[in-house]
Amino acid sequence: MKIHEYQAKQLLKEFDIPIPRGDLAETPEQARMIAERLGTGTVVVKAQIHAGGRGKGGGVKLASTPQEAEKLAGQILGMKLITPQTGPEGKQVRKVLLEEGIQIKKELYLGNTIDRAACCSMIIASEAGGMEIEEVAKATPEKILREQVDPIVGLRSFQARKLAYGLGLDKSIIKQAVPLISSLYQLFQNKDCSLAEINPLVVTGDDRLLALDAKIELDDNGLYRHRELLELRDIYEEEPLEVEASEHKLSYIKLDGSVGCLVNGAGLAMATMDLIKQVGLEPANFLDVGGQASAEMVENAFRILLSDKNVKAVFINIFGGILRCDTLATGIVEAGRKLELRVPMVIRLEGTNVEQGQEILNNSGLNFTGAADMKEAAEKIAQTLNALKSAK
Repeated sequence: MKIHEYQAKQLLKEFDIPIPRGDLAETPEQARMIAERLGTGTVVVKAQIHAGGRGKGGGVKLASTPQEAEKLAGQILGMKLITPQTGPEGKQVRKVLLEEGIQIKKELYLGNTIDRAACCSMIIASEAGGMEIEEVAKATPEKILREQVDPIVGLRSFQARKLAYGLGLDKSIIKQAVPLISSLYQLFQNKDCSLAEINPLVVTGDDRLLALDAKIELDDNGLYRHRELLELRDIYEEEPLEVEASEHKLSYIKLDGSVGCLVNGAGLAMATMDLIKQVGLEPANFLDVGGQASAEMVENAFRILLSDKNVKAVFINIFGGILRCDTLATGIVEAGRKLELRVPMVIRLEGTNVEQGQEILNNSGLNFTGAADMKEAAEKIAQTLNALKSAK
């Protein structure tokens, strides 16, 4: 689960990581009052959306007076902010963060993420702060410092010192950096994050370390331990179909392709998407109904899948285990009868109660194509869509 910058900074503050003074505004008038309260010469007005690159899209502005802050907030609030991370459709700005202007002497990068290959968390630091860390890694990999953290032992003090010294900081700054690095790791662990990033972490004109921007992503699987963090969710920043799917306890991610996928099991879903790409097509979604789905959940999954206007064909790939094939077939039939099924559908069933499932589908009156295995199903999808294109 992604959260806004202002929410991420409140978590940083909870772990004694210094942040600029500021407050949130939802109207231009609130922005003016916050600027007056900050009482500084320059105020930064920052759009709050779940995407980076806001400055490049015009979502970060400097105001020298409270009246200018009000004017700029009025321009940013309600705008469709387009950045490299939003796609061409952009995201609507509903809130802005106003912060005191900071004199910056140096910009650094500090982040904590998961090293899946090593099965541990990893702290990444760089003297090239303020830039996209992926670009830094490509252009100047020597500027990237990495430190793997043993999940049993935790971050050792010598590791934090190693990173701080590696950034080439003055001794007075190193004394601040070591506990800050440790605090970020504690936040990452205690809040079950998948990413905790400060970019840039700045050295101010008076030699203080300050988290000028922050990005935190929370592991959905750990949210049951942090009910208070669920309140940070902003559904306006999420894909509407993904929000609806989460309400039905379905794992759904919208993609840009034309082949809708309904699968049980994350591994099988990934393999299905690979097969779709191998036959020259693109998946329209990742949709895992899980091993314990009911006929009602399957019906909801099917309806959500077909709500995507980009879907031109449907690939249903089920290996019946806990989710029996007859349960899946019943859900498909119920959904097919309630919805107008206007796209071709290829179904591959295997596993528990496969004969009963196939019988339910055969007697349903629905227009679908069966397949004996996954490869055949993907090829039939490609043949069907190619034939439709030729007919046009």
